[in-house]
Amino acid sequence: MLEITGLEKQYPNGFRALHGIDLRVDEPQVIAVIGSSGAGKSTLIRCINRLVEPTAGSVRLNGLEITRLGRGDLRRARRMMGMIFQEYNLVERLTVMENVLSGRLGYVGFWRAFRRAYPPDDVRAAFELLERVGLGGRHNTRADALSGGQRQRVGIARALMQAPDLLLVDEPTASLDPKTSRQIMRLICELAHERGTPALVNIHDVALAQNSADRIVGLRDGDLVFDGGPADLTGDALNEIYGEEDWSATIRSDEDDEDGAAPPPPPQASAGALGK
Repeated sequence: MLEITGLEKQYPNGFRALHGIDLRVDEPQVIAVIGSSGAGKSTLIRCINRLVEPTAGSVRLNGLEITRLGRGDLRRARRMMGMIFQEYNLVERLTVMENVLSGRLGYVGFWRAFRRAYPPDDVRAAFELLERVGLGGRHNTRADALSGGQRQRVGIARALMQAPDLLLVDEPTASLDPKTSRQIMRLICELAHERGTPALVNIHDVALAQNSADRIVGLRDGDLVFDGGPADLTGDALNEIYGEEDWSATIRSDEDDEDGAAPPPPPQASAGALGK
């Protein structure tokens, strides 16, 4: 599905954000990307869809070499990669429905999009997604009238409207309170599993990552220093990722099954109107 080889990013000021990252995703799973601020997490996510241009290396999605695509081909390839942003990236003056349907902009012509004349199947799928993310009945609400958690739900629905082959999620809970953060992370994991869509989630909350993700990748100073399951995230592993600290209050024990933890991944289900 996704193969990253030797991925590097050096900024014009000489700062090297990524140092030859190698990462493979061969099955639908939720992968939490953790690490300190400045470790390269957001750069990694954004190099995959070339919102940030890599300096070197290769990114292949379903066999397609993303890093060598020209502008037109890249625009078409980005339809395969749904992006969920920390700051929601909604058009505030548009309604919830209009923001969700903007996920189809890569598939409809300019004039149809300009006139909001989306195909009936797209509109029907948008209504279904709004119900699924808990925003049924809010389709005519302007985005600027929503809470932070509601805005993030709109962002999730918009990304899924692309019917992507990969979800890229950049700090989806950073601006949210703890309860809403757990709800949003649980929703992302459930939807990714339901649709059989792999997801890379850049997240700061170690406990939430451990309770939610199928796999955890740790970055430190631009290097990939950890890649394993939640149970492998020991104190020694966290020391490698973040530096020396007492992690006893952070790491989930085998007995911990908090009410807010994400359930085990369900069997892959059909994706409905937008399935693959």
